[in-house]
Amino acid sequence: MNVKRVSYLVIALVVVSSVLLFVKPHVIWKEGGERISGEVVVLPEPRLTGEMSVEEAIAKRRSIRSYRNEPLTLEQLSQLLWAAQGITDRRKYRSAPSAGATYPFEVYVVVGNVEGLEPGIYRYDPFNHTLVLVRKGDWRRALQKAALDQSWVGRAAVDIVLVAYYSRTTSYYGERGVRYVHMEAGHIGQNIYLQATALNLGTVAVGAFYDDQVAGVVGTEGVPLYIFPVGVPNG
Repeated sequence: MNVKRVSYLVIALVVVSSVLLFVKPHVIWKEGGERISGEVVVLPEPRLTGEMSVEEAIAKRRSIRSYRNEPLTLEQLSQLLWAAQGITDRRKYRSAPSAGATYPFEVYVVVGNVEGLEPGIYRYDPFNHTLVLVRKGDWRRALQKAALDQSWVGRAAVDIVLVAYYSRTTSYYGERGVRYVHMEAGHIGQNIYLQATALNLGTVAVGAFYDDQVAGVVGTEGVPLYIFPVGVPNG
């Protein structure tokens, strides 16, 4: 290879590298080959203190299925997602315990009524505390239909969907890992319940739905295990 050709190649590589420093496509690859790309919404920083003690939140926690037609704030949604899967220390550990820190869950939010946030389906990125847009539009009614037409799924301001990727845990623990994934779903769910209570919001754990239909609505290759409708309680 002559010197002139090498020089041109070096110049081209320098130019490409410089462009890549400034261009950051919002693309996230997940286990299972699923590709998600879209607009990124930066969430408000979560609060580490609140007005309600954990003891009071435990005492007041109830399953609530009736919601007012009122929006959630972006701060409330931020707090709920942080409680579900937020990063809580420099080692990247999260708010809910996970067997071997394998973290098999992805959290999706079907947004219908949040102040300052376009309706759509979003994936929560805990490392950056952001939302990545998966698809635009109000998909609450479609999710309601997939959830045996439970009306509270369609009426909630948002629906938080927990999606499991079992192989993240079973690759370490074998078939026993399936049990660990289900345990973790409970940990996350209780965090959502208690945080919603502390924010004077209502939620209910929904486990009755058609897995493939819910997966189709949110656009995932994982296995949906839980839906948590969240809204302002009606009364």
